Amino acid sequence: MIVLQNFMLPEPGICTEQDLYFRRHGPVAFSQTARTLELKEGAVVSFNTYFNALSIGKWQNDCDLDDLYLEITGSGRVEIKVFHAQPHESWELLNNETTTLEDSVPLLLDLSVFKEDTPRGMIYAEVRALEEDVLVSGHRYITRTPARQEPKLAISITTFKREEEVRRTVSRLDAFIAAHPDGNNMHVQVVDNGQSAEIAPTERVTPILNENLGGAGGFARGLREAEDKGFTHVLFMDDDASFHMENIHRAYAYLSLAKRKNAAVAGAMINNTHKWCMWEAGAFFDGTCKPLHMGRDLRDWGQIMVMEDEGLTHFHPTMYGGWWFFAFPVSEVKHHPFPFFVRGDDISFSLANDFSIRVLNGVVSFQDDFTEKESAQTLYLDLRNHLLHHLVFDELKRSGWGVNKVSLFFLARALMRFHYETAEALLMAIEDVMRGPDFFDEHADMAQRRADIKALIKKEAWRDVSELDLKQRRGFFHKSARFKRAVFYPTLNGHLFPFYRKFADRLVLNMGERGLLGPAYGAHRVTYLNSTGLKGYTVQMERLRAFKLGVRMIKLLRKFAKEHDRLRAEYRKGYDKLTTEEYWDKKLKRAA
Repeated sequence: MIVLQNFMLPEPGICTEQDLYFRRHGPVAFSQTARTLELKEGAVVSFNTYFNALSIGKWQNDCDLDDLYLEITGSGRVEIKVFHAQPHESWELLNNETTTLEDSVPLLLDLSVFKEDTPRGMIYAEVRALEEDVLVSGHRYITRTPARQEPKLAISITTFKREEEVRRTVSRLDAFIAAHPDGNNMHVQVVDNGQSAEIAPTERVTPILNENLGGAGGFARGLREAEDKGFTHVLFMDDDASFHMENIHRAYAYLSLAKRKNAAVAGAMINNTHKWCMWEAGAFFDGTCKPLHMGRDLRDWGQIMVMEDEGLTHFHPTMYGGWWFFAFPVSEVKHHPFPFFVRGDDISFSLANDFSIRVLNGVVSFQDDFTEKESAQTLYLDLRNHLLHHLVFDELKRSGWGVNKVSLFFLARALMRFHYETAEALLMAIEDVMRGPDFFDEHADMAQRRADIKALIKKEAWRDVSELDLKQRRGFFHKSARFKRAVFYPTLNGHLFPFYRKFADRLVLNMGERGLLGPAYGAHRVTYLNSTGLKGYTVQMERLRAFKLGVRMIKLLRKFAKEHDRLRAEYRKGYDKLTTEEYWDKKLKRAA
């Protein structure tokens, strides 16, 4: 029998938002040490939650299950109900039993009646205690459906100078694989771009010292090693593994049963700031990155239902999987990573290869806020890859001025928030893309450009908050968002406003407001603080500098539009050349 998904409970260090795992009705206690739920008579615990409901629509659509069972472990007399919740329809009660759970004797409930209809929605269990001191210690969904393939999975991690994090991750993975029934078909590869992690080789872990060509170079090395060793599937993941190990089990089970040979699994992402809030349940690219279901409250069953159903029924041809967790079949790789260094390599990889990407509920990584990571360098890298995607892929084909709208979005956002150093870096990004695909090959290590951008940054560098003037002036222009948008967007946030400095606001904004235009409207000077409030930087309006940057921008965008067709032809040809096995073997100095 194949276990589709196991029971999940809160895990310190990963996520302890209990409503994402179970819902209590009455006296229900959770023991973090024993990993059990204790119910008093009459109490009910429900598993209509993000981590413990089963997205049956996705599993049945992609895997065509022959049957389905729920296995529950615990002790005490209980009533168990299993619901099939479908959108816009009455919910079905798949099974309803009263029984006595016995320690070490799992109860098996047949749920195969779900096959009588074409399923959508989710299946979940509910347990009611019929006596005192009932324990629920686990439940899992299983099937007798034969595996369509036996994946041999290479778990490939790329790391750079994060020794403590990657060692902790390797330890967790080693223990997980050792205990997993299919552990013999899993192996960890640690591509060490910093050559400093000192990971010891074991039967389940292989360290690989690698030149630092960024995430693109590290994951390209991991893929080439996996191909040479005969792995059927590769899982790209972060070196800090900020997720439950159950992620890997669910992805492996899905790949074992999937009907499509190009089936792939993308992990969702939750922001560490609010671990109940979805950041993206998959994403697609169209001009910019479009995260799916951003902001959904995962404590709300209704929002989970909408998210899961749209994940089944809404198809995005330019969907991609982030490399914090992305499992895919080696046989379907026609293009290896493009040498972006970092940022955009995962988007490009998904667009260039014909993967059928699925996001499964509960398969999610917890990440720090991307806004805090944002810098002139990351935005330089972002704009490069955004432009290149439009030059390479037919699904994203636009005219020269159509592509220029992407650059204008990045540049206007920087200029209107007085980030002139960032604007300089963005202009550099456009110039570098116009140099053609050979530029990416010649600058695969980004050493020169990292130094160039670092030299630009003076005012936008984080410094101790004690060095900053935190006095604010919130005056006439501290109005509603609608008013500020109407007045300040057309005037480029006061750049075209006469005598603006005399009455404009001076603001101190937190990290959550840093990436947004709205909070900075009406200001002449803005101080941004990081998430701890201990560091920050101040930027202010410089009209002459903004004017000069605007003139450079107009000239550069006109030139880009004029040369668009030539660039498109060069990049389509160059992309094929820079994403081959031969290219990466030579670039990484791998032995033939």
